[in-house]
Amino acid sequence: MTLAADQIRVLHVIDTLGVGGTELGLANVVERTQGRISHAVCCVRDGGATADRLVAQGVPITMLHKRPGNDWGLPLRFARLCRDLAPDVVHTRNWGSIDGIVGARLARVPVVIHGEHGREATDPDGTNRRRNRARRMLSVVVDRMVAVSDQLGRWLVDEVGVRDAKVAVLKNGVNVDKFQPRADRAALRARHGYAPEDIVVGTVGRLDPVKNQAALLAMQAVLLPAHPRVRVVIAGDGPERAALGREIDRYGLQEHAILLGHCDDVPAVLNMLDVFVLPSIGEGMCNTILEAMAVGLPVVATRVGGNPELVVDGATGALVPPRDTDALAEAIARYAGDVQLRQVHGGAGRQRVLQEFTLDRMAERYVALYEREVGRKRRAA
Repeated sequence: MTLAADQIRVLHVIDTLGVGGTELGLANVVERTQGRISHAVCCVRDGGATADRLVAQGVPITMLHKRPGNDWGLPLRFARLCRDLAPDVVHTRNWGSIDGIVGARLARVPVVIHGEHGREATDPDGTNRRRNRARRMLSVVVDRMVAVSDQLGRWLVDEVGVRDAKVAVLKNGVNVDKFQPRADRAALRARHGYAPEDIVVGTVGRLDPVKNQAALLAMQAVLLPAHPRVRVVIAGDGPERAALGREIDRYGLQEHAILLGHCDDVPAVLNMLDVFVLPSIGEGMCNTILEAMAVGLPVVATRVGGNPELVVDGATGALVPPRDTDALAEAIARYAGDVQLRQVHGGAGRQRVLQEFTLDRMAERYVALYEREVGRKRRAA
């Protein structure tokens, strides 16, 4: 008999709840399964904008305020939290929450799940031996290792050394009602001073070295002589913002590129674009690619991580090698000169999202995972 989902208490553990794909994915799962699953969240360090969003939904959040460097008392503090909350499941995410695995086992939480959602700037290729050794050792006491892409799943098995039977792949989803083509697209573009003949190319995300937004500016400098109507929009905030501003000055792009900073209305930003670009040097399963596809944009992305599992090269967008400015410029030039190609690939991308990557489908996968793992432990007990 299937265990009733509303009996399951899940404590999610994450480094912070700022603005990012992993944080967004957690919030989406929580919001879509509220009432069926009892959720609580623990931030290893501190909160952020996503924390405010979850608090508004009535989700309890605890901050452990991890000390700089090695905070040896962190697993014990987390174990105390587990004893207070008595969760059925502790679900940690990425390297920043790895101490939660130890704390959950100290507190004898029935089910421990660890998720890998993408690459850190400090280890963009996932080759850090110390971290992978720790992941492999801790996987012995984890009930299920979750990857958000097939590529991350293969990495866990082939590079980290996790048993294949312990790895599950649960791909991300997007809210297709919130992210869809809008009728006021022309007004959104005009608000930022873009003419109908401008080709607006852009990206949305945390300004982080692993996202490599600087490649967009280098690409634009290459394209401008042949395509003077190409404009670049970079939306988001993060540690690379000042460096990107200097790149705009270095290339003389003050009239051709803008840094929008943090944007609350991401669908509006996406709807004023003609092409979405993700020039990352490392990825997991990028939520923003799904959002751009849902809006009906062709996507140009680097062939890294889970990007090839989302973008169908030549059908919904184009895949290019990482750190290859010429290949990136060539792909953008192809779209800049062909409005019909943009429409066809953008429409195909939205259809792909509707068929495979909806938020409801993702939420059902997580509910099934929690039910299955908790049910297995209860039957064994």
